Amino acid sequence: MCMTVLQGALADRDAWSAVGHCPIEKAMGLIGTKSAMLIMREAFYGTTRFDDFARRVGITKAAASTRLSELVEAGLLTKRPYQEPGQRSRDEYVLTEAGADLMPVVWAMFEWGRKHVKDSPLRLTHLDCGAEVAVELHCAEGHRVPAEELGIRMKPRR
Repeated sequence: MCMTVLQGALADRDAWSAVGHCPIEKAMGLIGTKSAMLIMREAFYGTTRFDDFARRVGITKAAASTRLSELVEAGLLTKRPYQEPGQRSRDEYVLTEAGADLMPVVWAMFEWGRKHVKDSPLRLTHLDCGAEVAVELHCAEGHRVPAEELGIRMKPRR
């Protein structure tokens, strides 16, 4: 059975609640919609223009406007002005450092969906050697961490 070990004060599940404190809950509050995740996918693919996001994600312009604004407010994307010759100035949307840090989450979802929902011909590959890429957890010492060896503890207070 795959289970994450709660450590220290977290081990007593009746003594504390994750509600309002859990990083998963907070992240889902920012990117918890299908369209937000797909916009982030498109940003990783290099999409920057509003109309391209709406078309490639398959959402209305109103929905794209709402999601892009939310992702900018969350600090995952930033607006950068651009102007085509003879056109009015517009904004394009580019990844921030926080947005780029979300990439492993999106690729983990890609791999999970490819494997468990519907097999897809798409594969993540290493451009240098062509081998397939796996999304894995590693500790700060570089060890691969399987789910049964994963723990969660409170950060020590300073």
